[in-house]
Amino acid sequence: MIVEVCANSYQSAVNAEEAGADRIELCTELAVGGITPSFGLIKKVSEKLCIPIHVLIRPRSGDFTYSRDEYQIMKTNIALCADLGISGIVSGILHSDGTLDKTRTGELISAAGDLQFTFHRAFDWVIDPVKTLLELEDLGVDCILTSGGGQSAEEAINKLVLWKEKAKKCVIMPGGGIREHNALFFKNKGFEAIHLSGLKFSKTLEKKPELSMNNASYLRDDEIALTDPEIVRALIQSVK
Repeated sequence: MIVEVCANSYQSAVNAEEAGADRIELCTELAVGGITPSFGLIKKVSEKLCIPIHVLIRPRSGDFTYSRDEYQIMKTNIALCADLGISGIVSGILHSDGTLDKTRTGELISAAGDLQFTFHRAFDWVIDPVKTLLELEDLGVDCILTSGGGQSAEEAINKLVLWKEKAKKCVIMPGGGIREHNALFFKNKGFEAIHLSGLKFSKTLEKKPELSMNNASYLRDDEIALTDPEIVRALIQSVK
C-alpha cells in the first residue's frame, strides 16, 4: 500500500520522509483544504527529499471553479513544477453546477505531461461520482483523492469500495480522517493507497496572543472574497 502524506510545510515534508512515507502531497493552508505552495517551498522540498513529491495546484481557497486568469496561473505553476522535477500534480476543475470541467481539467493533464496526475477532493463535490470517475479515466487521470463524500473516509467506506470496483485504470485513494488506528482497515478493503496528514500541533509561543490573526468569516465554500474596487475607490477619494 502507498502511504501518501499531505505535507503542509518544509518540516512536515522532511518528517514524512523520515517516518517512511512513500510520497508526499505538498500544499499549504490545510484549514481551507489546501492551496498551492510557494515556488521557494517547492524548490526547497525537491532539493531535500528523495521520495516522490506531488504538488497541489489550487490557486485559492473556496470553490473549484476558476476564472481564466486563475486557470493560467494553474498552468504556469504546473510548468514550474515540471522544471523542478516534481513527480506529480494534484488538481482539477469543476463547473459551477457540480459537474466536471472536462475541457480544462484535460488541458491541465496535458500540461502535466509525464507527471502523475491526481484529481483532488473536488471529486467529493461532483453530483454524479460514478459518471465523473469514468470521465476522469477517459482523460487519463492516474488517481482520485476522495473521502467518499463524507466527513471521513471510514464513514463513507461503502461508496469508496463501490468506486474502487467501478475504476478500471484509476486508483481510488481514500483520504480524510485516516490515522494509525484505522489505516489497516483500508488495506484490508483492498485499497492501493491512502492519504493522511498525520498532524500534531506544537506550541511555538510562550503564550497565546490576545489578538488572533485567524478569521473564520473568510471560510466559505460557495463564495470567494475579492477586493471590491468600489470600496477601494471610495476610500481613496476620501483620503486623497
